[in-house]
Amino acid sequence: MELNEGIHLAYCTNIHRGEGWDETFKALEDYTLRVRAKVCPDLPYAIGLRLGHLAALELNDSTTDNLKNFQDWLVTNNCYVFTINGFPYGQFHGARVKEQVYRPDWTDQRRVEYTNLLFDILVKLLPPGTAGSVSTLPGSFKEFISDDGVQGDLIINNIAQCGDHISRLAEETGMDLHLGFEPEPLGWFETTAETVDFFDRFRSSKGSGYDSVLGVNYDTCHLAIEFESAVDAFAALREKNIRISKLHLSSALRLSPSPQNLKTLKGFEDDVYLHQVVAKAKDGSLERYRDLPDALEYAMSGTECDDEEWRVHFHIPLHSSPGSQFNDTRDHIDDVLSLLRDDPSLCQHLEMETYTWEVLPDEMQSGDVVEQLVKEYQWTLDGLGRVGLV
Repeated sequence: MELNEGIHLAYCTNIHRGEGWDETFKALEDYTLRVRAKVCPDLPYAIGLRLGHLAALELNDSTTDNLKNFQDWLVTNNCYVFTINGFPYGQFHGARVKEQVYRPDWTDQRRVEYTNLLFDILVKLLPPGTAGSVSTLPGSFKEFISDDGVQGDLIINNIAQCGDHISRLAEETGMDLHLGFEPEPLGWFETTAETVDFFDRFRSSKGSGYDSVLGVNYDTCHLAIEFESAVDAFAALREKNIRISKLHLSSALRLSPSPQNLKTLKGFEDDVYLHQVVAKAKDGSLERYRDLPDALEYAMSGTECDDEEWRVHFHIPLHSSPGSQFNDTRDHIDDVLSLLRDDPSLCQHLEMETYTWEVLPDEMQSGDVVEQLVKEYQWTLDGLGRVGLV
């Protein structure tokens, strides 16, 4: 939906299963329209579309009517697409994803072709006068990089190739199009400082001619896990003239790693997603763990765990705290919304992204997924209302 100051808000449909186009479209009909009926029945309704590689190919297949039918469906249901999640390339539910969500990474030509395809589709779906964004991974996963010089240069060259494609589309259509790289714990760049370093390295190689089409997809969960201040992060990005392509509104687990809390935390383990952990010691130093089982194994190895706080990459519903002795990182979202109030031009694309419905502990599931999404909208719209953006 369009809010004040030309800002658009949607939820990301990566919460639903959908690898091929038929399954993706069925989720839109079965769930998205039901959410829309409860949240925004009378005004144009925005969709944050997740298209995996297979779904994108099938949607754009010129031998079918898939794209034409979807365009007609959007008009009939008074819906529109302004952003696409292009981070997960392949299967994202119901099987082991973990670090495979980063494959193929930006060293691989398949990532370039897939992202170009998403922009080819997006320009056919965007309403007139509406900017379009695609979000993607932060280059690669740290453990995939064995030679930062060679692989890093390849990533930069491939990103520039994609940037050229986006620029051509923008010139041909007159649309404002941009690709947002999403810093994530243990990504090739994960902190604001590493993100700035990446853009410095990219510009030293390719110049600043891509500044309008390449930017950052700022995920509030991810940067909160890194114990970052939103005020400082935004200031650093603005100082370097790095575009904020999209804001992912999401919340992470935070807790004091007491024995009881660690026992409860085991209930958040799953075999599907990677749940990186950043632990803050009492002296302020940070220790990173690849996945939740790794952090728990360390804490229960007999070595006394005297960390002050853990933050866990597990997206939890925006509208509810995890309870027990756990907390969340919604304060980071509040800080971001305050920054947006002070300068609405910072970013006009907002997307709620709690994709973990299927692996949430039972006590955190609010009825069915539609009910959860409606409550997340209510929480988010209340927060936006408090800062005058609704």
